[in-house]
Amino acid sequence: MHDIRLIRDDPAAFDARLARRGLAPLSAELIAIDERRRATIAAAQEAQTRRNDLSKQIGQAKAAKDEARAAALMEEVAGLKARLPELEEEERSITTLLDTRLGAIPNLPAADVPDGADETDNVLATQWGEPRAFAFSAREHDAIAPALGMDFDTGVALAGARFTALRGQMARLSRALGQFMLDRLVDQHGFEEVAPPLLVRDEVAFGTGQLPKFAEDLFRTTDGRWLISTAEMSLTNMVREKILAEGELPLRLAALTPCFRSEAGSAGRDTRGMIRQHQFEKVEMVAITTPDASDAENEAMTRIAEGVLEALELPYRRMLLCTGDMGFSAARTYDLEVWLPGQARYREISSCSTCTDFQARRMNARYRPEGEKGTRFVHTLNGSGLAVGRTLVAVIENYQQEDGAVAVPAALQPYMGGVTRLEPRG
Repeated sequence: MHDIRLIRDDPAAFDARLARRGLAPLSAELIAIDERRRATIAAAQEAQTRRNDLSKQIGQAKAAKDEARAAALMEEVAGLKARLPELEEEERSITTLLDTRLGAIPNLPAADVPDGADETDNVLATQWGEPRAFAFSAREHDAIAPALGMDFDTGVALAGARFTALRGQMARLSRALGQFMLDRLVDQHGFEEVAPPLLVRDEVAFGTGQLPKFAEDLFRTTDGRWLISTAEMSLTNMVREKILAEGELPLRLAALTPCFRSEAGSAGRDTRGMIRQHQFEKVEMVAITTPDASDAENEAMTRIAEGVLEALELPYRRMLLCTGDMGFSAARTYDLEVWLPGQARYREISSCSTCTDFQARRMNARYRPEGEKGTRFVHTLNGSGLAVGRTLVAVIENYQQEDGAVAVPAALQPYMGGVTRLEPRG
């Protein structure tokens, strides 16, 4: 959410940053709506002041036995009394219009974000690990995993396309991955583990930017709630409508949850395997910080996600997303892309973003700086640490064996009861 006062103060700068997002200038329209709102508020205040003044004059006129003047003044008060609710309703309507317009505008990009139209303009920041040289032709995960317990047919039979059932050793490996990731966040990096609701209200989805623009990407329940597409929705909103003490920050939260996405607009994309599912698990990181700490927090969260991939010995690269490829709420995003030898390319497995005060304004989440009476908006950040299903795919493809087995990464073996290989079922 954007601050109309800042837009009024420097409309040219606002429009210039919008242009980096590929959007036309909007400041003139927004300022015009705001001027109408302010004029209506001023008219209501003037009317109320006049009404109060007239009430005093009525008392004076009656005291002076001037009934004609008193009657005229009372008639004017009656007119103002009828006008005030109209002005109040007009102000509410214009405020709603302004909030709707502001709520549909994405966050402004940070200065160091490269300009660009789409993913082809993203910039390689770092790269880690060397892809394994196989002595045989590497296969994609959907050719390997069915014999190991990844049951695509049953998933489709139970729920339809883009659902998968995991069975036996494959289900255990998936569980091990999620637990391994969450333990690292809690035990090594000091995140607070949270088991949040999977259903949220409209205002929660609005707070993190999923509503109103991306309603079609979500699943809605019959009672009007939304299934979370990411635990970011629940975790970030834990500070909504709150004023935190500066000493409480940074607040770092983590959760392992199912996530649900309708994948609207993705027809024909990644229809095979587990890359793009309606239901998947993800370990999510959320940080709430002061503004001066958010850039460092963005880097730290990205390094934490990279540490998971390095512990699993999965080659990856870090991409700095361009303005045309960033999410709605992000001011800067680093994508981590893991190497998939079966596809012979890198695929996204984590996004780590700083949202500056954009989400905080939508949630009215503030903090009180030490020694100050006033409050400021917090900065919010989020990152995948990691997407469990895609990490499972990466492990299968990178650790595949010629005989159809999959070796278990050393870091996961304690979570697998010492199992070192997933063996194909006969």
